[in-house]
Amino acid sequence: MAATPWLLLLCLAAAGGGVLQARAQPDSKGFISIDCGLQGDTGRTDNVTKLAYVPDNGEYTDDAGTCHNISAVYITPFMHRSWYNVRSFAAGARNCYTLRSLVPGLKYLVRASFMYGNYDGLNRPPGFDLHVGVNYWHPVKISRPDEAKYVEVIVVVPDDFVQICLINTGAGTPFISGLSLRPLKKTMYPQVTTAQGLVLLNRFNFGPTKNELIRYPDDQYDRLWFPWVNPVLWTEMSTTRKVQNMANDFFEVPPAVLQTAITPWNNGSQIQFSWDPQPQPNDPSPAYFAIMHFTELQLLPSNAMREFYINLNGELWHRDAVTPEYLYSRPSFNTFAARKSQYNITINATARSTLPPIINALEVFSVLPTTNLGTDVGDVSAIMEIRAKYQVRTNWIGDPCGPGTVMVWDSLTCSYPIASPPRITRVDLSSRSLNGGISISFANLKVVQYLNLSNNNLVGAVPDALSGLTSLTVLDLSGNQISGSIPYGLLIKVHDGSLDLRYDNIQDLCTNGSSCQPVKRKSKLAMYIAIPAVVMVMIIVAGVIFCFMRRGRKGSMNNSANPRRELMTSYASGTDVYMDNSLQLENRRFTYEDLQVITNNFQKVLGQGGFGKVYNGFLEDATQVAVKLLSHSSIQGVNEFLAEAQILTRIHHMNLVSLIGYCKDGEHMALIYEYMSEGTLQEHIEGTKYNGGCLPWKQRLRIALESAQGLEYLHKGCNPPLIHRDVKATNILLNTRMEARIADFGLSKAFNGGNDHVSTEKVVGTPGYVDPEYHATMQLTAKSDVYSFGVVLLELVTGKPAILREPAPISIIQWARQRMARGNIDSVVDARMCGMYDINSVWKVVEIALKCSAYSSTQRPTMTNVVVQLQECIELEEGPLVEDTNNDFYMGDDGDNLNLSYDVYVTNQSTDMNLNKTTFKMEHNVKRVASMPTGPVAR
Repeated sequence: MAATPWLLLLCLAAAGGGVLQARAQPDSKGFISIDCGLQGDTGRTDNVTKLAYVPDNGEYTDDAGTCHNISAVYITPFMHRSWYNVRSFAAGARNCYTLRSLVPGLKYLVRASFMYGNYDGLNRPPGFDLHVGVNYWHPVKISRPDEAKYVEVIVVVPDDFVQICLINTGAGTPFISGLSLRPLKKTMYPQVTTAQGLVLLNRFNFGPTKNELIRYPDDQYDRLWFPWVNPVLWTEMSTTRKVQNMANDFFEVPPAVLQTAITPWNNGSQIQFSWDPQPQPNDPSPAYFAIMHFTELQLLPSNAMREFYINLNGELWHRDAVTPEYLYSRPSFNTFAARKSQYNITINATARSTLPPIINALEVFSVLPTTNLGTDVGDVSAIMEIRAKYQVRTNWIGDPCGPGTVMVWDSLTCSYPIASPPRITRVDLSSRSLNGGISISFANLKVVQYLNLSNNNLVGAVPDALSGLTSLTVLDLSGNQISGSIPYGLLIKVHDGSLDLRYDNIQDLCTNGSSCQPVKRKSKLAMYIAIPAVVMVMIIVAGVIFCFMRRGRKGSMNNSANPRRELMTSYASGTDVYMDNSLQLENRRFTYEDLQVITNNFQKVLGQGGFGKVYNGFLEDATQVAVKLLSHSSIQGVNEFLAEAQILTRIHHMNLVSLIGYCKDGEHMALIYEYMSEGTLQEHIEGTKYNGGCLPWKQRLRIALESAQGLEYLHKGCNPPLIHRDVKATNILLNTRMEARIADFGLSKAFNGGNDHVSTEKVVGTPGYVDPEYHATMQLTAKSDVYSFGVVLLELVTGKPAILREPAPISIIQWARQRMARGNIDSVVDARMCGMYDINSVWKVVEIALKCSAYSSTQRPTMTNVVVQLQECIELEEGPLVEDTNNDFYMGDDGDNLNLSYDVYVTNQSTDMNLNKTTFKMEHNVKRVASMPTGPVAR
């Protein structure tokens, strides 16, 4: 007889009988609990957990799939009701559940359950894939009809919804038994970031007295803690006293789990277990995190001590011994995911310990990269409204643009910019029997280039809003029943050749004979009237300015040229930065002949930019300076040059380059700065300074902090505040003490009128550093500098440029996210530092950098927040090499891997249960308890 999955079926038994109305919203706890395949519109309440389960009607699946009951052969008297039914998806390559009303940026635990139960009578257990959002989650492979399987992940949800998708891989029809979502605190599971999630391999409760599964309400987050007992190898310990979590606990293990533990049988000195990696289709050697939970359950006398070390494959994981605290939890975990071929964990008593080691609980997770970006939210909103209006069903499920071109919605084409969300560029809904008017939502596909709505049954007018699609080059409306005229904005595009507008075989469009042509005469007449008027206004304004300047000269103390006014007047047409009548140029003025003397006739060039060259010089008191001389051939440089002069006469900060003087002598203009002997940060990152020498990590941290302080001053300390607009490693200069100064303010912009952004006519900056949101919206904010600074932070950590060229061009942001998602910090950190850094501070800086470089500016920190966090990084670096706060395990080799298997002996049946692709087997000798075929193997 086939074995029954008793661990899942009995531990989750005692299902409730209450019913309730289905709803697609989280309950008061933020939980969503779906009983997949449950027929009707009413749900049920579980008798044990008191959680409300709802059916997966159209609110979640848009009525895709069909409901089935499992075969009666596999239903047992004590089976939980959640296994009775399934929803299967025979049609379509991808079918998704949409869980809505979530909190963007929050961490969520998502758990899917599966029991085939031969619901289709084919007796062919299927295999398929799961995706969470646009990221691959896990394969589901069912080996037996009675096999019960859970797959669980913890991820940051970027939007107010998340989609869980079942992908047909050709190995059978996808199905699902249940789906649950549970919100977690943002501080929990710090390994979970926007770039990576955690897939549960296993979660164990050691030595439970009742051999029962622990979940909600004992665990407020409804995590499933599976019992693990082995009376042959281990002695169980327990207490009835309440165990508490430490302050700022990352995991909040429930007291019911911490109240039990195991210790070696017969007072042995070692606990030992092992596990092997579980290869995945997208990662044959996945990386893992292990989290061990320790609590002292005995009040020890003064002459007793329990102290132990933890070893991985015979090597010390942490240099300090662990001493559990009485009735307080203490987690120990590896901060970076481990990647090894096998995992052997031993917990050994120290030489001075009088008591054997203990362990209360264990969690093991593999790393899930979540670096794929979903389609632009504006495009998603628009295309979903179009989908709803026209009831498009064929393959319009999940994310419109992917992941990847293989899963793009039928009839759509997308673009995939580096480090930015995909965008919909083509929509071809020709001959799709569309009815009704043309949806105004098409106008919200802001970068669409090709829109084909031909040969449908569309009626009504052409929306004027389509004129606002600046990228649209082809609009095909042929073969419909639309009427009225073509919007004037579209006709203008047709006239100037930017739009190919097709409207063949439409009888009621442009019936007055002229409404399909642009009204040229009116536009020309308007130009004839407008141009003279504009010229007249300009003449009047020029006259007023001339009179004002003439009066100003007469009121002057002398007739010599006023350098302050000269500079302001020269600059008046060049930029809007800090242009006000209170401008005071208090710095020293030099003549061109002075510059020739200072620079020894411009003998030594320090550098060169778009404005011209920078020369080395010495003042009369031997002070070394840098002279930036504006080139006569530089056109753009004049505006940048004068902008910088205006700004540097008004702002002063220790982390901004200081202006010593200026020159405005006829056609010659120059700025004289303090000399920064150590050149640019870029030179040090590249290793071109000191014959390839490498900046130590502490120095990099100091440079990062000082640069951040300079930017914070621009954003918060200036009035009005300034946006630099060209933050990059070449614009951070270093003096003899290696102190950082922000330089080059030629592109800077001031906020106006208290607004939080500045609208610009064009995007300026350096490729690789430019904020993609600014690039898309033309709206400049202080968060644009934050984005660029995030790139600089990544350069400091990695020693690599903003754009990597080999083997193919890729931004440093995308490059770092991919590697961090795999959990291998060594592949990210500059190898030239030879490991001479505190792993905590490096990890934190990378986290800061990735937050700074988030696509959405609302998800980026302020520079004030960045300064605070970088100060914390320096405290980490300058404190003890490894802090003992959480007894974290630090693995500095190659960021390695985990994998679980164990044997536990109980009654006379064997049970198979698969958790997250890992099968765990137990043999039962006395009573039925949890068992697993491959989980940590105790020895």
